Amino acid sequence: MKVAAIGDAHLGRSYLPYTVEGGVNQREWDFERSFEAAVELALAQEPDLLIWLGDIFDHPAPHYRSFRVVQRALARIRDHGMPAVVISGNHDTPRLPGRGSPYSALADTFPEVHFAHRLSYERFEITTATEALVVHAVPQMLSVDATLEALDEANRSRSSQHTNLLLTHPRIKQVEPRHADINEIEIDLGTLQSDLVLLGHYHFHAQVAEGIWYAGSTDTFSFADDPDKAKGIVVLDTVTGQCRHIPLAGQRPLVTLDNIYALGLSPAELSEQVLQRAATVPEGAVARLYLEGVDPEAYRLLDRQLVREVAAAALDLRLEPQFVDVSVPAELPRVETLGGQWDSWLSHQDLTGLDRQRVQDLGHK
Repeated sequence: MKVAAIGDAHLGRSYLPYTVEGGVNQREWDFERSFEAAVELALAQEPDLLIWLGDIFDHPAPHYRSFRVVQRALARIRDHGMPAVVISGNHDTPRLPGRGSPYSALADTFPEVHFAHRLSYERFEITTATEALVVHAVPQMLSVDATLEALDEANRSRSSQHTNLLLTHPRIKQVEPRHADINEIEIDLGTLQSDLVLLGHYHFHAQVAEGIWYAGSTDTFSFADDPDKAKGIVVLDTVTGQCRHIPLAGQRPLVTLDNIYALGLSPAELSEQVLQRAATVPEGAVARLYLEGVDPEAYRLLDRQLVREVAAAALDLRLEPQFVDVSVPAELPRVETLGGQWDSWLSHQDLTGLDRQRVQDLGHK
């Protein structure tokens, strides 16, 4: 059976102060277009089953715009007459069960779609003229213990007659995280017991182990998403166990320009290098530029308006200065003086939100 799967779309997420016609945030609009393109790409594969792996919405109370985008996508799938399975993720699952889920309203409108969003394990049997597939859906739960119980139930409910496909949305301990996220459920790889497993949550496509894959997201939402890795959909052949990642095209690039090593540069020299880098930003990109060891005074004298004009092709260019304290000469540490140097350095640091004494003690330890 051919299965097409779509990972995190995060409809409704917006950032950067730019809008398209009608006042919609530019990045929110980007994510909507990527999701719609992913649905069309999945349908073009002519699969026997289409799956959404959670976090289609960026939060559990999506606004009407995001909701309509999903409604239109489900209507496209319905028009194609193919079965679909949808699970919820850590972003679009309410933390208070009594509030209800956006997927509940969609389930009322699209009864032919199999939804797993009620904080419980769901089992679906999908059949074609020649094959049968048992889908074990474990949506986002409210705790690790509840997730482990649901995964155990999925394991006990496996079919001995047909291929079993497990769907869930966790952080796997064995996969290096890119950043911490809200309401994450972290589990061990060994808890995923099934013939095949498709996962939502991580925004990059990866094979975790044999027969286990993260589908990845439909767009790059931040630099933590590893922008160099293509975003798209996956297509799984449940007979051969082969999973292919099919990238989407035409998405807005997120690029990190070549760093500037600014230690010792005069204001004029720093400005020249910044403008050279700014001129290389790709059309429409979200870009960042690190200035390493930059003198605060030289950074202050940068003509920001000129930088914006030179980088006009970009949607956004952020300068990321890493300042050097030019008033303190460099000194190689000696073991017997490290404690005093630590205290001296720490006295100049902004530790807002931290226990300064605890940080100092940990340094000495």
